[in-house]
Formats: sequence, structure tokens, C-alpha cells
Amino acid sequence: MAAVTSAAAALGLPTDDVAIMHNSNKLALRLLPCDVFARVAPADKEVAAAFEVELAQQLAAAGAPAAALEARVEPLVHQCDGFAVTLWTHYERRSPEQLPPADFAHALERLHGAMRTVDLATSHVTDRIEEAQRLVTNRDRTPALGTAGRELLLDTLNSARERLERSGAVEQVLHGEPHPGNVLNTAGGPRFIDLETCCRGPVEFDVAHVPEDVSRHYLGIDQDLLGECRRLVLAMVAAWRWDTDDEFPDGLRHGRGILALLRHGPPWPTLGALTSP
Repeated sequence: MAAVTSAAAALGLPTDDVAIMHNSNKLALRLLPCDVFARVAPADKEVAAAFEVELAQQLAAAGAPAAALEARVEPLVHQCDGFAVTLWTHYERRSPEQLPPADFAHALERLHGAMRTVDLATSHVTDRIEEAQRLVTNRDRTPALGTAGRELLLDTLNSARERLERSGAVEQVLHGEPHPGNVLNTAGGPRFIDLETCCRGPVEFDVAHVPEDVSRHYLGIDQDLLGECRRLVLAMVAAWRWDTDDEFPDGLRHGRGILALLRHGPPWPTLGALTSP
């Protein structure tokens, strides 16, 4: 917080108060009275900030419903006291319940349309699957994960990846994690945030992150592939929750809840259906 305050002051953004908006693997802050949204992480662990800044600029040029960078400063990753800081427009949120499912789906379709114009090298969804697989096989990184859970996650990740690769689906640049926590319901309409998870794959992978009543309004979806992507997403998120470096609040409880869902079998729920064991 001190690093962000110092960086903002150096950029001419008056900051007398800092409010924590979210504290997980990154710290999200609202700076006042300049009213700027800041994201900060240790510089030695921050590998995607520059990519996210460039992507945000390209999406803004394409008219995408995505969060915009703070217009009063240069669109850069600002370094201060060993931290990487990015500065964004702050949007007043409306209640998520006020965002109709059809509007959510339409905004995601618009985002995907804009992402088809993006000129950036991105990872593939299979790269992210491989990251989850390496994590699950590394017992030092996932010591609390039992043998049965480890085997379940590896089997799920392997089989889901094989089915995804055999699908022959059209691929494009994706958000990567467009779940309800990454969409702001603003006065100007929905805006997607956390662009660092961008990857390439079928749109069904993105749609697998949204509530079922939202996915019904997304046109042209392969329902079989969507179901397989939902299973894959559950397994990937579960792998991250067991990571000793994960800072998701109450992460192990979430991890156990996902394992219970995977054991239960199809139909595969969305992330919002997570339950405690």
C-alpha cells in the first residue's frame, strides 16, 4: 500500500486514503481522492502486468467492454520499492444481481469479438492445463492434497485435455476467467477485468466460467464441449487451491468442495456451485 501511494504521488495523483478492494495473489486498491483503481504485486512475481496493459489498450481501441487504464498517466507498469503497479479507471459497481444474464452473455460475445482483433502472442489453454498438471504432480507444492484427490485431478485434467484437443473447435483469444467476479456491473454496462488470464482456445472454455443462466444466452455454443470445459475448469481451479503459494481466501475449503463436485459426476456445475464438503 505504501508503494502504491508513493507511485501515485510521483505521478501527480493525490492519495490521502487507500481502501483494500481485494486481497489475493494480487492486492487491489482504491486510491482517494484521485479515485484510481490500482493493482499491485511483488515485481519478482509479476510476469503478466505488461501484457495486461498492452491488451487493455488494444481492447479499448476495439471498443471492447473491458476495464480501461487510468487515462491521467502513461499506460505502463509502474515500478516502486520492489512492486509492480498498474493503474486503472475506477468504476462504481451496481449490485451483481442487477446484471441480467442476457446482458452478461452479450457483453462476453462483444469481448470475444474484440479479442479476435488482438495482435498479441498468447499462451494456449493447454499450456494452462499443463501448469495445473505440474502443480498436482508436485507434492512439495501441494502437500495437503491426498492421494485419491491427486489421482482424481490428474485423471480429469488428462482426459479433459484429450477431449478438448480432439474437438476440432475453432479457437481464438479468450479472457481466460470471465467468471462473475471478473465482470463489473457499471452504470455504463458490464466491463471485464483481470485480463492477465488471457489465452487461446475455444469460446466454450470462457463460457464454462459463467453461470448456467448466462451461458444459455451465448449463441452458437457446442453444449457437449461446454460441459467438458466446465469439468476442466473445475479441475484446474482445484489444482490452484491446493498450491502452497495460493492466497485465495479459504482456498483449501474451496479445493475440497471442487473435489466433491468432480466425484459426484455430471452434469458438471459452474464455479458458482462450489459447496463445502
